[in-house]
Amino acid sequence: MLIDSHCHLDYPGLIEDIDSVVARAGEAGVGMMLTISTSLEGFPRVRAIAEQYENIYCTVGVHPHEAEKEPETVADQLIELSQHPRVVGIGETGLDYFYEHSPREVQQQVFREHIKAARITDLPLIVHTRDADDDTVRILSEEMERGAYPGLIHCFSATQQLAERAVDLGLYISISGIATFKRAEDLRETVKSVPLERLLVETDAPYLAPVPFRGKTNEPSYVVHTAATVAELKEVSDTALAQTTTDNFFRLFTKAARPAS
Repeated sequence: MLIDSHCHLDYPGLIEDIDSVVARAGEAGVGMMLTISTSLEGFPRVRAIAEQYENIYCTVGVHPHEAEKEPETVADQLIELSQHPRVVGIGETGLDYFYEHSPREVQQQVFREHIKAARITDLPLIVHTRDADDDTVRILSEEMERGAYPGLIHCFSATQQLAERAVDLGLYISISGIATFKRAEDLRETVKSVPLERLLVETDAPYLAPVPFRGKTNEPSYVVHTAATVAELKEVSDTALAQTTTDNFFRLFTKAARPAS
């Protein structure tokens, strides 16, 4: 099976017909989904979806876009909310200097609180980074020196240097539909360089639908197209890619239960 390691099932475009979205994912061979929290205000909606479906887990966190709206987010809050049995990760969090919907210093402080929560809970940190490579690496490195924590860079679209540094820090790299885009040659070269045992696949649905669905609402079933591209780049079969990325997911998200075969 495949796992969509990052989607937003509570977002418009998916939530209105979620039963069908989940059914189509299963028909496509997507056996599990991780629906991602982007705010504490919206976390109950995310959690409710994970409670409703046996093959969906969730995370708790504040997206950098939302950091200014919830600047008082602290590790203790995240830790408490993460005790729920369906919560398997911390985030998404990180830095976004492309849009800068929140001040950089607020993003950085909230990011560090998430890292602290990941360190204490040993739940994976889900990192969003855009146009912020230097500060992302600096903060991840500084915090790793304070104590190890698991994590991944989601929807990876940055430089090969960031990928190499993330892998050096013990993090995983998650690949989205961007890898199928015509102009994403640099990303495809980076995918080739990342060890297969550190790769996951995702949709980031409802965004970034892969070719041949680009421009449409993305959904978890479409992760099969991203996985096929990654398999081709890594020169392995689709079956091997699915097996390895699924194993990688459960190695990282240790709180998630692997379905009975």
